[in-house]
Amino acid sequence: MSDTSKVSRPDTAPEPTTVAPADDPTAAPVTVVDPRLLVRDEGLKGYLTEFKRKVRGGELGSLPVVLGLIIIWTIFQVKNDRFLSADNLSNISYFLSATGMLAIGLVFVLLLGEIDLSVGSVSGLASTVFAVFVVNHGMNDWLALLLTVLTGVAIGALHGWFFARIGVPAFVVTLAGFLGWNGLMLWLLGSSGTINIPADSGPVHLLGQSSFFMDQAIVGAYVLAGLGVALTLVGSFGEQRRRKAAGVPFRPTSEILLRVGLLAVASFVAAAVLNNASGVSNALVIFLACLVIVDFVLRRTTYGRKVFAVGGGIEAARRAGISVPMVRITVFAISGGFAAVGGMFFAGQTASATLNAGGGNTLMLAIAAAVIGGTSLFGGRGSVWSALLGMLVIQSIQTGLDLLNMNTSIQYMITGAVLLGAVVIDSVSRRSQKAAGRA
Repeated sequence: MSDTSKVSRPDTAPEPTTVAPADDPTAAPVTVVDPRLLVRDEGLKGYLTEFKRKVRGGELGSLPVVLGLIIIWTIFQVKNDRFLSADNLSNISYFLSATGMLAIGLVFVLLLGEIDLSVGSVSGLASTVFAVFVVNHGMNDWLALLLTVLTGVAIGALHGWFFARIGVPAFVVTLAGFLGWNGLMLWLLGSSGTINIPADSGPVHLLGQSSFFMDQAIVGAYVLAGLGVALTLVGSFGEQRRRKAAGVPFRPTSEILLRVGLLAVASFVAAAVLNNASGVSNALVIFLACLVIVDFVLRRTTYGRKVFAVGGGIEAARRAGISVPMVRITVFAISGGFAAVGGMFFAGQTASATLNAGGGNTLMLAIAAAVIGGTSLFGGRGSVWSALLGMLVIQSIQTGLDLLNMNTSIQYMITGAVLLGAVVIDSVSRRSQKAAGRA
């Protein structure tokens, strides 16, 4: 998946320009062709040259996390041959979705170069609010869900207002939220500390581990894979047509077919593996749907470009006519909304609202997922797909260490080391981009 903050992709390279020789301004103009435009004309050699140029320029994209994931899976499979079993991979795909929803919202905040420390508490409060509405007040399940998500959005907007309008640092505002909303959750739960939600409650049943896409596991998995491939194919050809009409470089049909073909292989293999277990859980489907929608918003809409612009440089964004306070408030509102949705995912896993909801290391894992997946802590660079990649790494580590009966302390240390490695790679990458003049 592409990252809109990167301006050196082969398909978006600038067109040839005409300049006069520096040593003789009176000489005939010379056409200067960006070497990136020649990539496809050189075939495989051209792509290899372009790849080397990107690595030297610090444009690593998702390569480090993909290589890291391969290494992690290989090590755990060697240590325990059940790691890559269908059942275990199905568990990984299910349990990554809850924290992954929090990570999606955090990607927006990180793109601004800010942080939101309240998402864990907001997610726990959301599950509690839903339980109070449904259990204590007998409210309709879906109306309670809507009000719960709106509660998260309102909380996030409040944080954004203090940050954007009053000038309180985001770290302080959201730290206060982390403490305050956690206290409100404890007060709502009462002395019991737990509110059990009926397992047949609509949202809870939908997000339970035993609920699968289309209620027919095998059919649903392949339908989902086919839909993803078809949408990618249509979108790629649509982009090719638009770029061709605009007279700018575009991906050739052969490259599109190759990319979609590789995606099809990966998608149907994943569907086949999950079918050997129980199929694709509804939680994973909803998580992936949110990724696709949010990715479209960030890459294809004016609002998404504003988010990247503010993250890339506040003053430049302001001079371009962008309302920086509006972007900041809405970004924190989005983060709060996704935190509330993540809280509902946690409620679906346990069919209850408890003191532990959104607590423990949930916040740290959500931040780590976004950063490990490739979203920069310095703002202006990242993709929502980093939430998926980062959670795959984190959940793989947790599940693998559980299979090896490792202590929780070991999990924390390894996850911390991976997070540090991701930040180091990000810092080195930014330094390389500055040296190459692409920062």
